[in-house]
Amino acid sequence: MISGAPAFNQEITGKNMLYGGICFITDSSLSALSVEETVRRVLDAGVRWIQYREKALCRKDIFLQAERLRRLTNDYKAILTVNDHADIALAVDADGVHLGQDDLPLKAARKIMGKKIIGISTHDMNQAKVARRNGADYIGFGPVFQTSTKDAGTPRGLDLLRDVVSSIDIPVVAIGGINLKNLGDVMRHGASAVAVASGILKSPDVCRTARDFVNIIYAEI
Repeated sequence: MISGAPAFNQEITGKNMLYGGICFITDSSLSALSVEETVRRVLDAGVRWIQYREKALCRKDIFLQAERLRRLTNDYKAILTVNDHADIALAVDADGVHLGQDDLPLKAARKIMGKKIIGISTHDMNQAKVARRNGADYIGFGPVFQTSTKDAGTPRGLDLLRDVVSSIDIPVVAIGGINLKNLGDVMRHGASAVAVASGILKSPDVCRTARDFVNIIYAEI
């Protein structure tokens, strides 16, 4: 890991995984399995951070599914963050919320979330610094590589990832096109963790691929 990046805690439990491991992002459009079954398999593989992200559902269904995932992640002593919806995150007692640039402003979200985790998606150096200044607990940075999960713009690349890591003092979670082949390079450029959706969901064996991600992360630290 690049000098100065947040240290990785070798115990895969609770909040330790937030700052040095893998965040699995749900996406029901990429899997024939239910969200709950997919998450269960990923948790069985050793992942201890789930970000619940389902753009196509109504808010009621998002709430109900988030409730189920909260019970499931509690069974594994895993972190659950909810994408976009701070009120739903609080209602299901999730560990935090992840916000995009066009979502609720961070300072407003902090009034809702209190001391819970708030992460912010960023795509350039300025956004990263603003998120840090406004009190984000971590940033997501990317897309590092080309991604098919969502239209996130031009890949930012490993060099900019490294520059962002060296410029702010909160964890940087790399996202966008991360797979088993490039994971080692991402970690060596200083990422505290990676966020992955299609890199796991598009594999023929979700559990095995998730376990391979965890094993590579340990090998690189």
